[in-house]
Amino acid sequence: MKKGCPYGTHRVISPKGVLPQPADVIDNTMEIYDNEVLIDVKTLNIDSASFTEIEKRAGGDVEEIKKIMLGIVEKAGKHKNPWTGSGGMLIGTVKEVGENYKGDLKPGDEIATLVSLSLTPLVIEEILDVRPDIDQVDIKGQAILFQSGIYAKLPKDMPAGLALSALDVAGAPAQTAKLVKPGDRVLVIGGGGKSGLLCLYEAKKRAGVTGQVICAAGSQKSEDRAKSLDLADEYFHIDATDAVAMYNKIVELTDGELCDVVINCVNIENTEMASILCCKDDGIVYFFSMATSFTKAALGAEGVGKDVNMVVGNGYTKGHAEITLQCLREHEGLKKLFQEMYA
Repeated sequence: MKKGCPYGTHRVISPKGVLPQPADVIDNTMEIYDNEVLIDVKTLNIDSASFTEIEKRAGGDVEEIKKIMLGIVEKAGKHKNPWTGSGGMLIGTVKEVGENYKGDLKPGDEIATLVSLSLTPLVIEEILDVRPDIDQVDIKGQAILFQSGIYAKLPKDMPAGLALSALDVAGAPAQTAKLVKPGDRVLVIGGGGKSGLLCLYEAKKRAGVTGQVICAAGSQKSEDRAKSLDLADEYFHIDATDAVAMYNKIVELTDGELCDVVINCVNIENTEMASILCCKDDGIVYFFSMATSFTKAALGAEGVGKDVNMVVGNGYTKGHAEITLQCLREHEGLKKLFQEMYA
C-alpha cells in the first residue's frame, strides 16, 4: 500500500499545497493508502445550508437534486457544495482498513463519519433515495476516511437514522455545553430546527433554574415544536434577517439586559446582525450556521460598536458525539421527535 499523509494531502489534485477541505479537486480513487479506511456508504446527511441551496437551485425537483449532487462529486471528487462551501456527513460500513491505520476500526463496523463531506473522497454509483424533508440521501457508493478523520461507531440502543440525524449537528449542543454557564441568559436563533432543539436542551441544562433560555423560531410550527418539548423559558417566532425586530423582542424579554450567549443555528444568510445585537457586551455569539458570513459578522459588530466574542461553528469539540447522543437518551420527547422527523 502507498503511504498517506494523516491529513489526506496526498489526495489533493488542485490546487497543490492545500488541505483536502479547501481543495477544489481531490482524488477519489477508492484504492486505499496505508493509513486510510474504505467505507461502503449507506446514507449521506447533507448539511442544512447546503441542501437548502441545492434544493432551491433544483426548484424542488428530486431528479434535478440528484443531478446537481452527482455533478458536484464528479467534478470535485467529494461533496463540497460550490455555493456554500459546506458538506455534511455519512453513515456506512467499514470495508477495508489500511495496514498502518492507527485506530480501533475493523471491517464490518457501522460508523458515522464526523468530518465534513467537503473533504471526504467520495464516489456515488447511484442515488437510491432523496428525503428533502430531512436532508438525507441514500446512495450506493464508497468513501475514504483519513487517519485524522473522526468518527463514531453507531450506538446499539437507537436506530442508525436517528443517530445520524443527531450526530450531523453534534458540534452545536456540545459547544453549547461548553459555552453556557449557570445563570446565563441564552438565545437560540433557529431554536425549532434540528440543531436548535438540541442546543435549547443543553442550554437549559447548563443555565439551570437561575438562567433564562429563549427560543427564537422561524415559524409558528417551529415555535410550537420546541414549546411542546418544554425546552426553553420563552418562545417566539420571527424573521431572523430582521435584526431590529429581533433586538426589540430580546430587549423586551430580558428587561433590556440582553443575552450572555447567543447561538445561531439558522440555515439562511443575513442573520449575523440579529445575533450580534441581541448579545450584551463581552458576551458570546456562537455561529453554528454554515450560512454565516465572517465579513458581515466582523464588520457588522464593528459598525454598531458591539464588543462581543464571536465563535465560529467548529463541527468538532471533544466528546461531541457522546454529549449529543446523551441528549436523546435523557429527553424522551426529544428522542421521539427526532425519530419521527429525521429517522
